[in-house]
Amino acid sequence: MSVADTPRKFVLASRASQLAQIQTNTVRDALTAAHPGTSFDTSFMTTGGDHNQSQALYLLGGKGLWTKELEVALRERAVDMLVHSYKDVPTVLPDGCEIAGVLEREDPVDVLVVKQGAPWASLEELPAGSVVGSSSVRRVAQLKRRFPQLVFQDVRGNLNTRMAKLDAPDGPFAAIILAKAGMVRLGWAARITADLGPPSVLHAVSQGALAIEIRADDAPARALCRSVTHWPTEWRCAAERACLRVLEGGCSVPVGVYTALVEGTGEGGEPRGTLSITGAVTSLGGERHVEHALEEDVRSVEDAEAVGARLAKVLLETGAKEILDEINVDRAKKIEQAKTNNERVDA
Repeated sequence: MSVADTPRKFVLASRASQLAQIQTNTVRDALTAAHPGTSFDTSFMTTGGDHNQSQALYLLGGKGLWTKELEVALRERAVDMLVHSYKDVPTVLPDGCEIAGVLEREDPVDVLVVKQGAPWASLEELPAGSVVGSSSVRRVAQLKRRFPQLVFQDVRGNLNTRMAKLDAPDGPFAAIILAKAGMVRLGWAARITADLGPPSVLHAVSQGALAIEIRADDAPARALCRSVTHWPTEWRCAAERACLRVLEGGCSVPVGVYTALVEGTGEGGEPRGTLSITGAVTSLGGERHVEHALEEDVRSVEDAEAVGARLAKVLLETGAKEILDEINVDRAKKIEQAKTNNERVDA
């Protein structure tokens, strides 16, 4: 058999964390089940977000922190598909890359997890002054509105690390806030104390969904990815990402969303549905909050994107622009302060 006749093996790559590996294996297994005659392999690597575990995400430059090294490997043809937590993927991809597949979404809500053995069953039960950990300014901004008596503190690291920090007997945290999907995928659902869903907390854009990124010129890879795509999840995430793209937000700004899709079919059996989407932008201290919702019939992923973009424009016109501008100014000041502090240490 010549090299040209050798069946192609597709290599799936992701971050090296336990959760990322579980997610990649989930996608590999779905592809293998759909295409038992095709060979799939996996590869795992460390990204910039994994290297820097000390600075707050708010100061580290957005979602590309988790994807840049992976995309270099993809574009250099060292791997064929990237498996991402969709919430970590920038809304604008590098030239030559595209999202070709989106698997069915886990429950996208955030959850409360209290310290091992603690008696509290909700945020309302935590004593005043309790320290709650989160790496997300979106979560903190929304929760500060309802729980000003609690102290919110940044906590970095993969889920294993954050859980260890929570349960450390001498650690400061009474509880931490996490994405439910990651806890479920790791088999830790029993540690979840309470769901934190809408209307109290709107989740991150595309939270709970897995996305497959490929080279835009790789038609065979695209066909494989389309075969495992869950179109209702794809449409909902498309609307959420379009909203965020217009708002020019990243994973480190307090933009929350919630979507639902009532599924239907057209006369020819084509998918269609009624999409509802809620979006919110909250000031860092929780003092100001802009929230709106839209509901429209959609017949394509492009229709869903258009609804998300329209929602973003409504938010911008009703106060979100001022909040986001202030956040950008605040971030710039903190980055400059961090540089100054580093220079003092180096000196």
